[in-house]
Amino acid sequence: MTGFFSSSKHSSPQHSSPPSTHHKFSDTLMEDTLKNSEEIIKRWDLDKSSSNNLFQDSRAEAKQFLDAVIDLQHAMQFVVKESSSSQLLVRAQNLMQIAVKRLQKEFYTILSGNRYFLESESVSRESTRSSGSDEDQASEDDNAEIEARFAEISIADEGEKVSVAVDLKAIADCMIEAGYGKECAKIYELNRKSVIDETLYYLGIEIFYYSTVQKMDWKDLEKKIKIWLNAVKVAVSTLFYGERILCDQVFSISDNIRESCFTEIAKDSALRLFTFPEMVAKYKKLSLEKMFRILDLYDSISELWSEIELIFGFDSLAVVKSQAMTSMAKLRDAARAMLSEFESAIKKDSSKVVAGGGIHPLTRYVMNYLIFLGDYSGPITDIIADWPAVAKSPLPESYLLSPIATDDDGNSPSCTISVRLAWLILVLLCKLDGKAGFYGDVPLSYLFLANNLNYVVSKVRESSLKLLLGPDWISNHEAKVEQYMANYKRMGWSKVMMSLPENPTADISLAEAKECFCKFSSCFEETYWKQRSWVIPDPKLRDEVKISLAKKILSAYRPFYEKHCEKVAWMGSGGGVESIVRFAPDNVQNYLSDFFYGTGSSENSSTSSSHGSSSLSNSTWSSPPRGR
Repeated sequence: MTGFFSSSKHSSPQHSSPPSTHHKFSDTLMEDTLKNSEEIIKRWDLDKSSSNNLFQDSRAEAKQFLDAVIDLQHAMQFVVKESSSSQLLVRAQNLMQIAVKRLQKEFYTILSGNRYFLESESVSRESTRSSGSDEDQASEDDNAEIEARFAEISIADEGEKVSVAVDLKAIADCMIEAGYGKECAKIYELNRKSVIDETLYYLGIEIFYYSTVQKMDWKDLEKKIKIWLNAVKVAVSTLFYGERILCDQVFSISDNIRESCFTEIAKDSALRLFTFPEMVAKYKKLSLEKMFRILDLYDSISELWSEIELIFGFDSLAVVKSQAMTSMAKLRDAARAMLSEFESAIKKDSSKVVAGGGIHPLTRYVMNYLIFLGDYSGPITDIIADWPAVAKSPLPESYLLSPIATDDDGNSPSCTISVRLAWLILVLLCKLDGKAGFYGDVPLSYLFLANNLNYVVSKVRESSLKLLLGPDWISNHEAKVEQYMANYKRMGWSKVMMSLPENPTADISLAEAKECFCKFSSCFEETYWKQRSWVIPDPKLRDEVKISLAKKILSAYRPFYEKHCEKVAWMGSGGGVESIVRFAPDNVQNYLSDFFYGTGSSENSSTSSSHGSSSLSNSTWSSPPRGR
């Protein structure tokens, strides 16, 4: 054994070491690789053919070029392991520099030449950045065009459509394998970040600061909100989604690079997009009529949430999802505050009543507001999902809840919004009940309550509130209207009915007949002049009440008149009969037919038309603006 090691130590070079064989093999490999790669790489040297585009001019050579770069890189890696001082490695490195410069140029050229839709004529700044109601449709049409332009990324080559993403991926794979992934990513980030920024600009998404938003007039801010609402779906579902797909395709070879690239190009813009709703939610001048814009913003983010989670799923983009959630939370808080303010405003309203027992402005306003809320049942359900339940009402549960509200053990989302809406209506009705006391006449108070509750029921029946509150709620409150109206008829016409005998066809003395006629005429005339300014705005209810009154009064008066009128006329003399029997049955019916239109003046008009100060501003008596 000793001799073997000794002889080995002094043996001649040609019999000695495998290293020299390996060195020779690596040199041969490098020489062959250089010979195969040098020609095509130098042919596309930027210093010699700077005006040409490899992927546009010769796709076949483009593939050869990429293969040559990969082969060169593999050979260089093998040589480095064996002999880092090889002169051939220096030649290879110089050749690689030439190749990388060409790849960088090609990568940049393809990106720059395919920026989807960003030419100035493609998107109308005027329409996408406008806000008037007549311009909303134009803005939506522009956004639809943008979505269509995002659908396919391609360039024409020799009559065929070749995917841009495939070319970009091929170059990116090559550069990453060659160790130039950072350089490739940098070019991509600069180009695609500008695409996102420009697109958001054309969509009307601006850079806002909290202080600026706070100082804006609501009309101006609402214009910005409309623009944002028109833009956000395109921005998320088309722009960011498309960029995420493209980035994943181009850099599929490296998870780290595709995440870092997408984060770099999308993070700042996405934060800008989702910060704006939070600024609106913190607007210090929010009031009830602005509620529906808050709901629009909330609903937009909520509807896009699954896409937001998917697109911005990287850990490095958690801040974007966090900002979107923060904006939703702030919008939720603002909406809850306005719902509480709405309820409080109803309770604090100090206006009195309207002349003739008609529909109170508060009733109109509240119901219009609730109808709009019903149209936003989706976001409202989310907003009040974990909100404390309404206060316990002393009234029967059937007065408050609908059947929907009692299904599913009282835990369903529809239950929550049904209870909340029913509660707000109850608050209104309780307030109206208090206002009815301002009338000096009890029958007029009941007419006022009947009119207003009938208006409430009609609005519920004609809107989406019908589905939320349910048929039992409607039938219960329709019965309440009938009860109020029955009280009005009973108390408002009691004197007239009591002026006639219980049995109108019974035989009575002439003096008794004269007394009944005089009493009826006096009571009817008094009631007529008292109630001629009272009103029932609903034509159907008005006709029903008039028919009911006519039937009730004439069913007693007509037979009495027919039985005793001639006797009074025969026993009487001259005009004395007319002063006793002043109303024929047809006259009574004609007078009743003129009722409830609110004509004439009432002795109670000064009381019933007086208005105190209201916690709801005068502007809120009009219909609240529709959010969407």
